[in-house]
Amino acid sequence: MEMDKIIEKKRFNKKTILMMVGGLVFLGLVAYGYNLSLKKVYKVDADKVTISKVKYGDFEDVVLLNASVVPLTSVIVSSSEGGTVAEIFTENGASVTKGTPLLRIDNPRALSNYTSSETSITEQINQLRKVRLDLEQNQRVMSQDMMVIENSLRSATRKYRADSTLYSKKVITKEEFSASSQDYEYYLGRRAILKQAIKQENQSRQMQLSQIDVSVRRMNESLETIRKNIENMTIKAPVAGRLSSYDPVIGKSYNPNEMLGKIDVMQGYKLQAGVDEYYVNRVKEGQKASCEFNGATYQLTVRKVIPEVTAGQFQVELVFEGKSPEDLRRGLSLQTKLTLSDNSKSLLLSQGQFFQSTGGAWVFVLKDGQAKKRNVKIGRKNFLYYEVMEGLQKDEEVITSSYDQFNQYDIIQVNK
Repeated sequence: MEMDKIIEKKRFNKKTILMMVGGLVFLGLVAYGYNLSLKKVYKVDADKVTISKVKYGDFEDVVLLNASVVPLTSVIVSSSEGGTVAEIFTENGASVTKGTPLLRIDNPRALSNYTSSETSITEQINQLRKVRLDLEQNQRVMSQDMMVIENSLRSATRKYRADSTLYSKKVITKEEFSASSQDYEYYLGRRAILKQAIKQENQSRQMQLSQIDVSVRRMNESLETIRKNIENMTIKAPVAGRLSSYDPVIGKSYNPNEMLGKIDVMQGYKLQAGVDEYYVNRVKEGQKASCEFNGATYQLTVRKVIPEVTAGQFQVELVFEGKSPEDLRRGLSLQTKLTLSDNSKSLLLSQGQFFQSTGGAWVFVLKDGQAKKRNVKIGRKNFLYYEVMEGLQKDEEVITSSYDQFNQYDIIQVNK
């Protein structure tokens, strides 16, 4: 019997292959169309954007600062004791001399403590003084006792010597001589004992008197401190100058060592300025700066850098090289140019708000009416330019105004 021949079925026929190829082409066209749709074109009028040309020239590594004039030296006025304002003697802005009363602080609790301490210390000092008087009295008594014994010893010595002669000549009896001899030895012994007692007493007294003197001196120092603290409730000017930042009100409370005001010592001025945190690692003490005032240029030096950043800025202090200008006044504002390093040749791009949108990582480069995204590398900046490190060439045009309206687009059509 003849067996049927098995015909092997093909997996893909021509029609299927054509359909698959067509499907792939369609998907490719869809993907291409989608990709094109992503590259949206944003149209903008030329007068709505700022276009800057890349330049090549000297990069002036400087920062413009809006610096305030402040006194070269200011002394803070504060109270060691807190309390409320009871009296005000001087107004803000007044010129004062050292020791001028400014205001009086009232603190009943502190005053009561001082008074109690003063009374207690005074009583202790009086007790120590009584001990001193007792020691001195005891010294006088022992001195008087010594005088009595010395006098008795002299009398006993004369009688002993006289009786010795008489006894040798058998004028007096042995018993009479023995009596005078015993008196002589008695007073001689008493004098020796009293001398030793006086010596020990003197040593002890000197030690006690020294301790008393030290204690009294310390107590007097404590009393002086207490009296000064009471006196210091009337706040006085620590130096001569002009009173500032001073606005007390009757009844206003202050904590211990809280600032009540400042005294500006009128011996010259310095400048104080906030610097953008971008420069926090580049501003150093000793760097040079300059400013103009009344038509003249003055040179300055950075004296202090305070690196703590607050509200995006850190603070610097600059002092004049030589005498500060005569007509400066506290609170004036001077535009100051701070030099960070020497000039160098670089590609330069004008500063603009685009940097806030891109962080300097890319820009829109304009050519033939269309601006396209391009990655760049920005280096230093000054008050006019950014230093271009990579990505741009001389004379290329860049949109440097804000990108907030179109930073999600790839192409910007600039209409003239």
